[in-house]
Amino acid sequence: MGKIGAEWLGNMKFRVHTPSGHEVVMDASREFGGEDGGPRPMELVLVALMGCTGMDVVSILKKMRVEDYQFEMETGYERASDHPKVYTRIHLRYIFKGKDLPRDKIEKAVSLSQERYCSVAAMLKRVAPLTYEVILEETN
Repeated sequence: MGKIGAEWLGNMKFRVHTPSGHEVVMDASREFGGEDGGPRPMELVLVALMGCTGMDVVSILKKMRVEDYQFEMETGYERASDHPKVYTRIHLRYIFKGKDLPRDKIEKAVSLSQERYCSVAAMLKRVAPLTYEVILEETN
């Protein structure tokens, strides 16, 4: 079994030490007893989703020899109004900008990430509908 350590820094702030040797500091807003010294844990869930699927897509496109593009993602979400305030809906937008973008390869890469490779997406799909769209913006 893997292991991650967390150190309480006072009030609502925690420093997490990841197995890969990095640190993440999380905190609550002042409204909830924190000092606003880091992202919220639920924000990091969506950050993890975008990182996981984004890395998949870039890796797959590299293997497909797709180059010369810009890539951004946006995530829309809804959360439950009562505790626990879980995500109840998540929608990812994969936005590619470039010249003569190969729609078929890009859509295939995104689909492979969503359906086969992204473990964060696989977990989240068990608790909330996760939808996505691919947007291509042609540039000169």
